[in-house]
Amino acid sequence: MFDSGVGGLSVLNALRAELPHERFVYFADTANAPYGERGDAFVTQRTLAIAVDLIERHRIKALVVACNTATAAAIHLVRATYPALPVVGVEPALKPAVATSTTRNIGVLATRGTLDSLKFRKLHASLVAQATFNLVPCDGLAAAIETSNTAEIAELCARYMHAAGRFGTAPDQIDTVVLGCTHYPFVTDELRRHAGQAVRFIDTGAPVALQTRRLLTAAHALTEERDDNIATVLESSGAQEALAAAAARWLRQPAVLAC
Repeated sequence: MFDSGVGGLSVLNALRAELPHERFVYFADTANAPYGERGDAFVTQRTLAIAVDLIERHRIKALVVACNTATAAAIHLVRATYPALPVVGVEPALKPAVATSTTRNIGVLATRGTLDSLKFRKLHASLVAQATFNLVPCDGLAAAIETSNTAEIAELCARYMHAAGRFGTAPDQIDTVVLGCTHYPFVTDELRRHAGQAVRFIDTGAPVALQTRRLLTAAHALTEERDDNIATVLESSGAQEALAAAAARWLRQPAVLAC
């Protein structure tokens, strides 16, 4: 699996909980993060290059694209290039939000690249009759989470939650917030400070883990037996220290940092 940086560790947590016997390789493209503020051509080139690398070096049996921007820009090309490989992407959880929301007023926090993508626009258009979505491009938030810049995270969370609208359970208030970037679950507590306990926050980790299980089962590739010698491997295109620090802070289970 891969992400532009450390945000996909939130998805890795869900995958390891759902698939405890599998071996995971996590690649963080931190030298090029965040993808959400880059163009589609660049994101597509990086996505295909990383997919090739993981396939050739690790002989992976499935690929999780744990980045909303990369999923929107390039997952169709990965699937076309490797039709036999189970490939799972992530997308903002608008459908689960519609199913969950009582007020039918939903805030969506995501990168500008995700919100501007054709894939997202199609998803949004398919649901606009069922709920009101307030779309908030959160420029800089993923980058602040990458560097654990506490002051900047607090300032940006306050800014973007204010931009989302009024929160609560009244008919005209937002009662559900979609975390449309895999980085954002790590700052849910900070976001909640501006929403209250009654508001629900929805991310994509659990649905992605369940879909990965379904695809592996269908391909007869699910590992059923435990192997205590198998460890999750972490790799980065940037500073290894940054990935190590993020893993120590956010991963629920230990992992091995590749040299």
